[in-house]
Amino acid sequence: MDERDPKKTPAVSATAILLGLAALRLVLTLAFSGRYGYFRDELYYIACSDHLALGYVDQPPLSIGLLAVVRALLGNSLFALRLLPGIAGAAVVYLAGLLARKLGAGKFGQVLAALAALISPGFLSQSRYYSMNILDILFWTVAVYLALVIVKDDRPRLWPLFGIVVGLGLQNKYSIGFLVVGLVAGLLLTTARKHLFKWSFWVGAALAALIFLPHVLWEIRTGFPSVEFMRNASLYKNMPISPFGFFLAQVMEVGLIQAFLWLAGLGFFFFHREGKRLRLFGWMYVVVFLIMIATRAKAYYLIPIYPVLLAGGAVLVEDVSARAGRRWLRPVTAVLLVIFSALAVPFVIPVLPVESFIAYQDFLGIKPGQEERTAVGVLPQHYADMFGWEEMTATVAKIYQGLSPEERAGCLIYVRNYGQAGAIDFFGPKFGLPKASCGHNNYWLWGPPDWDGKVAIVFGDNNDLEESTKDVSPGFTTVEHVATFTHKYVMPYENGRPIFICRGAKGNIKDIWPQEKNFN
Repeated sequence: MDERDPKKTPAVSATAILLGLAALRLVLTLAFSGRYGYFRDELYYIACSDHLALGYVDQPPLSIGLLAVVRALLGNSLFALRLLPGIAGAAVVYLAGLLARKLGAGKFGQVLAALAALISPGFLSQSRYYSMNILDILFWTVAVYLALVIVKDDRPRLWPLFGIVVGLGLQNKYSIGFLVVGLVAGLLLTTARKHLFKWSFWVGAALAALIFLPHVLWEIRTGFPSVEFMRNASLYKNMPISPFGFFLAQVMEVGLIQAFLWLAGLGFFFFHREGKRLRLFGWMYVVVFLIMIATRAKAYYLIPIYPVLLAGGAVLVEDVSARAGRRWLRPVTAVLLVIFSALAVPFVIPVLPVESFIAYQDFLGIKPGQEERTAVGVLPQHYADMFGWEEMTATVAKIYQGLSPEERAGCLIYVRNYGQAGAIDFFGPKFGLPKASCGHNNYWLWGPPDWDGKVAIVFGDNNDLEESTKDVSPGFTTVEHVATFTHKYVMPYENGRPIFICRGAKGNIKDIWPQEKNFN
């Protein structure tokens, strides 16, 4: 009996297990959603959702529009913000099992693929907070599943639906364009190229372009700010990484045992008797991998491509383990998958109180790695950026309340990055604070405030008091250092940040606004 024959596998039973694993993923994500705090980017996205538009400096509009809907329906709690990422992550788990089923897996292969996706560090980490990234993984996975159905079952009439998914994916994050390039390359390099001559393929391409068009028009109207943002991020923000380093990062992002699975998945698509009929998906991975190295992309940008490779690897493991004397491979693979992934879970989901996490990190001898070109403290950046925001806002509020009523009425609060600005905008109302102003990303696009120039609370440019004083002083008649924000868990560049009261602006803020622009 061929255990990979879907006709001989109780599909309902397999489906029930896949749904159970997806539900488990949702529970795992949401159970710890309230631990630590709001992530830096979440605070910024909340601010963006108060300024709905067809685009933003650092992203297309879809995820922000969805966030506005979530806030309108459920409010601003951490649970509410992280519900949609949790659902999206659960859907990816279920789709990983469906991908394996479509590739020919029986129950074990389907469950193995879904389990690998469920506890993959990279997939879990992107469900940790609200952002476009987990939605990006979902859009890629749905698009790949549709492409698999189209090619394997010869259903070209589904290309328009594929195009709609890609168009929505582009409105969420540009990187799904890499998938399209890789898929087209895979089609060209295999006998599946016949699909490129189908009218339905080009209808799908047209639909994707049409859905994406409003954002393109926004980019043209605003001077292509996202192009400038991506160029600056590549040159000045993202950590440079070698091709081999990028490969090792994939192993760490997706998971150690998962790495064996997705490498087996490549082998499945290139060499297996069944898989090589779908070799285009192997070429798709190779092309996208090379493009991301060439464009100096962050390692996690490639994560969305792995569900189909995990599915292919699961089919191969199931096939090999079905032979006499190799059944032991199944429990061993599953157990190793769970053990190694469980070790990594505290690094991607805040399952431990912060001090316990630091102790766990130290016990394993792991030091926080740099995700960007900034020094890190006792916590990895993705955790450090969940601390200190309300305390920072309270520090500003204390300064603000110390001003006279007349000064408070016209006081400008000027900060240096969107995390600081988003925190003041979010936590500030309960302290009676006005909105913050900032030159970082979309805060710059929202423009300079109406300000009389009399008094401002200004954050230092960095955490060096002397340098920050020299930076601020030329613009004002008097500059007084009144506070220093400190917090042991935040990123080092936020810790020890000086805050000034500045009076008597020497110029109009609208005149200097162009030079305040900071897109990165």
